Amino acid sequence: MYSLLVFLGAIAPSEFILVIAIVLLLFGGKKIPELMKGLGTGIKEFKNATKEHNNPTAKATTQDQEEQFKTE
Repeated sequence: MYSLLVFLGAIAPSEFILVIAIVLLLFGGKKIPELMKGLGTGIKEFKNATKEHNNPTAKATTQDQEEQFKTE
């Protein structure tokens, strides 16, 4: 987390606005929420995989949560 904050500290506000404008031009306003949803899902799956790797008994709980999420 700290490394991310250091990285963001190196970007000036004008550069940040320029990057956001380029992303909007490339993907459009409607596509960005879909991209963020996919990114969030990927991060969630990564966290679940690391939890399963560190704690094999957590696998059953994770699968139960996924099944519950799919039924909602």
